[in-house]
Amino acid sequence: MGKSRGGLSTKIHAAVDALGNPVRLILTPGQASEYGAAPALLAGFSPAAVLGDKGYDSTALRDIIRAVGAEPVIPPRKNRLECPEIDWHCYKDRNLVERFFQKIKQFRRLATRYERLARNYQSLLNLVSAVIWLA
Repeated sequence: MGKSRGGLSTKIHAAVDALGNPVRLILTPGQASEYGAAPALLAGFSPAAVLGDKGYDSTALRDIIRAVGAEPVIPPRKNRLECPEIDWHCYKDRNLVERFFQKIKQFRRLATRYERLARNYQSLLNLVSAVIWLA
């Protein structure tokens, strides 16, 4: 877990399937960049497309995604000099990830981050993911 002025902070990186069910979850410190965790999130998968928000926009990450054999569907940051084309119709499916995060926020202990240790928080996150898969 990372430290900030407000206390401990953590980012959850999620890979979900076409139905919005979690497939892989990774925790990083709150001050870490998004695209640093993406290669570990993609390891072992062969997706057709990888959807992400502007925080995942990186030339190196786009190259990793293409090496896996997938199409990167990540909108460019506003300060990017060369803006790659993306499939906006496919990008609309990114709301499945947002809906997954809304589902896990229904579990109060997870949403308010009562757990002080990252391993306990990851365990609770895995438990909640299993409940979502069963629902």
